[in-house]
Amino acid sequence: MKRLLAPLVLCLALTPVWGQEPPAPDDGPSLMEEGARLLLRGLMAEMEPAIGDMGNALAEMEPALRQLLAMIADIRAYHAPVMLPNGDILIRRKTPEELAAPEASEIEL
Repeated sequence: MKRLLAPLVLCLALTPVWGQEPPAPDDGPSLMEEGARLLLRGLMAEMEPAIGDMGNALAEMEPALRQLLAMIADIRAYHAPVMLPNGDILIRRKTPEELAAPEASEIEL
């Protein structure tokens, strides 16, 4: 028993002390964090003019979109659009029977 205890004590004596605290890391951001921050700032700077232009385009389209929504009223009263072989797009209105029937759920478990 003493022969097994001596190597164990020797191994434990050579290991670092657990009470020691590791050195404190820098409080500043890491290089990866700083690189990601710079990348995102660059992307935002490049996209800012395009986002502004899109906002202006939507502001110009607002009256036409309001008229379209007034004509449609309830989007659930229409079937999904279908493209014909010649390129025409049909959006059929649902019949009263189709509107009254409950819709089957798309996901069945």
